[in-house]
Amino acid sequence: MRTEKQDKFIENYCLTGNASKAAELAGYSKKTSKQMGYSLKNQFQSEIDEKMMRMIQDSVPGALAQVNDLATTAASEGVRLNACKDILDRAGYKPIEKQEISHVETASTEELQQELEALVGKFN
Repeated sequence: MRTEKQDKFIENYCLTGNASKAAELAGYSKKTSKQMGYSLKNQFQSEIDEKMMRMIQDSVPGALAQVNDLATTAASEGVRLNACKDILDRAGYKPIEKQEISHVETASTEELQQELEALVGKFN
């Protein structure tokens, strides 16, 4: 069972990302905040991770609304285009980023013949 100070530490750590500052904001003394922050961070790492994930998930609707607003109302065409791309990317319509580079265009006929023979054997 966590204490109220420990709960406050977790909350403040998730907001600031600074263990010493979070300990101090939770009510631990300035003198011990660095040591306590480090100790509490290690002790409650899984709870911190879970809370941070919930905080990120909770911010998704607002972030999506902002991107959607930019896509429809931004004065700059570039900003609107990038916002539209971001929406499409997150909806699963991101273009393939892989690029296959083939040596076929630069290889000589002899090199291609040798490669073919290595794959399927000699023709005769």
